[in-house]
Amino acid sequence: MPEYLAPGVYVEEVSFRSKSIEGVGTSTCAFAGPTRKGPVGVAPELLTSFADFERTYGGLDDLAFTGDTDPAHNRHYLAHAAQAFFNNGGARLYVVRATGSGATAASAVGTPVVAGAAPGAEKAWFQARFVGSHFNGATVTVQQGSTPTGAQALAGLPNGSAVRVHTKATGASVGVFTKAAGAWTQLNPPAAPAITNLVDDLDSTHSVVLLGFNVSVQTPSGDNTGFNDLTLASTSATWIGSALADKPSTRAAQLVQPVALKFGATAPTVVELLTAFGGGQLDSEGAEPRKVYTLSGGADGAAPDADDYAEALGILVGLEDVSIVAAPGYSAFYSEASPGTYQSIQDALLTHVADPRRYRMAVLDAPPSVTPGQMRELRGLVDSSRAALYYPWIVASNPLAGPNSNQPAEIALPPSGHVCGIYARNDIERGVHKAPANEVVRGALRFEPAVNFGQQELLNPIGVNCLRHLEGRGLRVWGARTISSDPEWKYLNVRRYFNYIGASIDRGTQWAVFEPNGEMLWANVRGTIADFLYNEWRNGALLGSKPEEAFFVRCDRTTMTQNDLDNGRLICLVGVAVVKPAEFVIFRIGQKTADAKS
Repeated sequence: MPEYLAPGVYVEEVSFRSKSIEGVGTSTCAFAGPTRKGPVGVAPELLTSFADFERTYGGLDDLAFTGDTDPAHNRHYLAHAAQAFFNNGGARLYVVRATGSGATAASAVGTPVVAGAAPGAEKAWFQARFVGSHFNGATVTVQQGSTPTGAQALAGLPNGSAVRVHTKATGASVGVFTKAAGAWTQLNPPAAPAITNLVDDLDSTHSVVLLGFNVSVQTPSGDNTGFNDLTLASTSATWIGSALADKPSTRAAQLVQPVALKFGATAPTVVELLTAFGGGQLDSEGAEPRKVYTLSGGADGAAPDADDYAEALGILVGLEDVSIVAAPGYSAFYSEASPGTYQSIQDALLTHVADPRRYRMAVLDAPPSVTPGQMRELRGLVDSSRAALYYPWIVASNPLAGPNSNQPAEIALPPSGHVCGIYARNDIERGVHKAPANEVVRGALRFEPAVNFGQQELLNPIGVNCLRHLEGRGLRVWGARTISSDPEWKYLNVRRYFNYIGASIDRGTQWAVFEPNGEMLWANVRGTIADFLYNEWRNGALLGSKPEEAFFVRCDRTTMTQNDLDNGRLICLVGVAVVKPAEFVIFRIGQKTADAKS
């Protein structure tokens, strides 16, 4: 309570309304799986377009798993899924990279910047910052450059700086100087005259240029990244060692910086680096020299296993806005003879979404080219109210196909990328309470194998959501069930809507923690939740012709015992009448006579 200790007029601001609950987002998705490049083991950044994905994780080019030459296994499914997600209406996506054993980063150790006394003891070399084959064949070009500077500025340059002195009359180079311990040293003095003190000996007949370096990284896929005006002064903000650090200081660089200048146990000197990058002098044609280094030896390693996926999914735990999780491509490794990898990765997904406080759904993929009978058997291996299974795979145009490419014109893709985009589109256009079914699958040419009505009669009752071609209506998602054996959670939109309700109430009532647990708090909580549910009913998410039929909220002595109060527990009972999908629309038609009364 405020204190009033002196006479006067006091004006206070008070609220006469209950606190409000804002509905949480339900359309943010997260993918886990192998990519061509990108960070491993760090929290991902939000992607809002496929261009964002390409910058961080690489394009659609295939992977190259060690010891596996099957093109269907090496497809960059996660990239295709990300593209399908955005094409089908998705707007927000997180990606966590999973890598298998044996993944290595490409490097130019074979042509080091500064060699060591023996192989393996190099002093400086260029290396890709991310493991994988993406940077094999990439070139790092170091172009020497120069910027005119004044003689009076020499004293203020940091140690490690390098300059070149010219005669103004002929433009000829007098020599290259580096600064160490506050003094300038001439590296390659001519026969005569030598400059013994750079600052004192310069006069109006000389000009000075500050030496710097421009570094560009070009990958075989066409990516080009540049770093300009770098210096060899370690105390400078533009030092080449910090600009190309293995662990950059900024978050943006950590995600996309392609290469690092690595230093060995014995660090190179400024003179050694300067000599490696051209020596500071002009070349024989009077141009600034450049050096080119080619990276090689990068490997994608083995395909990630269940432990690798579980590690990647663990990074998503701290992202509260994620509500949909998938692992596009894991089902490509299904084998009738050895289904363990497929099942274990699928179990890792189900384990991740099983925590009720995460409020998430998993989108599972059927294996490619399995029959409806096989699909029924695979469905029997899982049971979860927080996951949905989709069948079959989607055949789409191959963006990599072309007249000079050996890629097929069409490729088969797991459905999860398209389906996650449809989830997001459905939530944005209609709301999470509407089942994400009877929706067009954008970018699909056909489904393989094709599912007919009789086959869906086999699969729909057991919770396998089919993708079907409907004559005159296109290619659509034709199912909206979870893989739960509990009939209360049979429908996908019911489970997702309860996730939405639970997360919204959870995050919207955090203010109540440590408030005095009495009648005033109970009334405030009841009002807060009732206002939120009333708005949901008005928006058509709940059944009932009036609010009393749509929901109830109880928070009083009937929901709490004295023992609950003594132990600091506030218990609120909330009931909602959710809208279930009209899966079976039945019209009963009968004959009547002309004179029959209505």
